Amino acid sequence: MSRAFLVVMDSVGIGGAPDADQFFNGTVPDTGANTLLHIAQACAAGQAEEGRTGPLHLPTLDALGLGRAVELASGEAAPNLTARPTGRWGAATELSKGKDTPSGHWELAGLPVPWDWTYLPDTVPSFPDDITQRICDLAGTDGILGNCHSNGVRVIETFGAEHLRTGKPICYTSADSVVQIAAHEEAFGLDRLLKLCQDLAPMCHGRRIGRVIARPFVGQEGSFERTTNRRDYAIAPPEPVLTNWVQDAGQAVIGIGKIGDIFSMAGIDTVHKGSDARLMAHLAHQIDTAPEGALIFANFVEFDSKYGHRRDVSGYARALEWFDAKLAKLLPKLKPDDLLLITADHGNDPTWTGTDHTRERVPVLIAGTGEGEIGHVGFVDVAASIAKHLGVASKGSGRSFL
Repeated sequence: MSRAFLVVMDSVGIGGAPDADQFFNGTVPDTGANTLLHIAQACAAGQAEEGRTGPLHLPTLDALGLGRAVELASGEAAPNLTARPTGRWGAATELSKGKDTPSGHWELAGLPVPWDWTYLPDTVPSFPDDITQRICDLAGTDGILGNCHSNGVRVIETFGAEHLRTGKPICYTSADSVVQIAAHEEAFGLDRLLKLCQDLAPMCHGRRIGRVIARPFVGQEGSFERTTNRRDYAIAPPEPVLTNWVQDAGQAVIGIGKIGDIFSMAGIDTVHKGSDARLMAHLAHQIDTAPEGALIFANFVEFDSKYGHRRDVSGYARALEWFDAKLAKLLPKLKPDDLLLITADHGNDPTWTGTDHTRERVPVLIAGTGEGEIGHVGFVDVAASIAKHLGVASKGSGRSFL
């Protein structure tokens, strides 16, 4: 029996989304955003030299078809990504009307989001009064800090010292359908923060706000740092998805990274968490030990959280090159009947305006099923293809490209 490894490089988009003009960073539409292409262009121009140098070097991903996928998606060739593919490759287009983590992952698992998400306005305050009051009641405070659109690093730098003085949680949102709450792990308490977010989540989910995210941090004023103890409390998928299909067939489903949070553990047996470096070690271990018939579903989030939102081109390039080098060591360990599929859930172009995700197509790169172009496919086709490979029934609208 075969195994399948579905690996999401969080936010590694490749441009070309046909509806990008309908999605915005502030007042600027995402038309023309292209995470991978623009990073490669910056590297080739000597504009991404912090901690690395020269053209973007991704020989393993390029050999699977990354360069061809970028050109297929956007019509533009990426510098230094010109290899003849030895894997199967294509570009996937999303149907769901979102450019966020749940939308992308649900659809990759076979379920386009069946409703419109609720987004909080880019005003101060951003939160409705009753949500603000609920946070205060749960936290036992007489107010909150932030109550605005922001990225996580900036909001902690701005309000962290006041948070330590007052004990009030730092609350913020973004262009995603999300409520994020940041608090100091020691002064506020990690368990207290997690319970606050967990207890707030049902109210937000009832309004189609997709996630409540706990964002713990440590340190002192001037040197705050977010930790890896983030927790996402997401709406559970309203219908069975790929993880359920596989689990219901009696086969193991193993999550790596924030997969368990994204799917509210629906159809997932066990989850392994940690930094991306730690997650790579977990992925390697699963390649060595996962049982026949297993689905291993992994998300590597730091492309997005550490570099995309911070508009750090050099850091994003370093992360890509690190991932590529690690992948080169994993591919030879795959068993003859294994499938490893690498994709993304949305874009986050670090050269783009603003700090939000960007609406883009994503690569589909497959090792273990021969070579050749699969062309333009849907996110839902990823789920159908993995189901076929694992010998389980696909219950979504996708069609297998295998």
